[in-house]
Amino acid sequence: MIRYWMASVSKEHTERGVEGSFIQVCHGKKTPLQRMKKGDYIIVYSSKIKMNSPEKLQSFTAIGKVMDEEVYSFQMTETFIPFRRNIEFYDCKECSIIPLIDQLDFIENKKFWGYPFRYGHFEISEKDFNLIASKMI
Repeated sequence: MIRYWMASVSKEHTERGVEGSFIQVCHGKKTPLQRMKKGDYIIVYSSKIKMNSPEKLQSFTAIGKVMDEEVYSFQMTETFIPFRRNIEFYDCKECSIIPLIDQLDFIENKKFWGYPFRYGHFEISEKDFNLIASKMI
């Protein structure tokens, strides 16, 4: 059974992942990545351009497919060794979330639409995935 996922990652970090064909979520945690399986799909939402910057983006910035079953660690610095998954990212364009909020089922409270993204990684419906994908590809 194919599942559909949402990851919340800054645009700067998303671009690094797209370039390297990987995703890293929730500050490098392993468990969220283990929930995904080969053949699942993922969309990346970027609330900001840079992680530690106040500049907002509020757009979907990448879309792809899980390539294999491997979750692996990657040493970024001496003290930071996050986990990653290999993703085949597709060519796409950014898409603002704002015009889609009312149509997305995973956003239960439209007034506080950013709430679900605080989890960093969560499952969405095929319907929501297809709606977002139709605006990106």
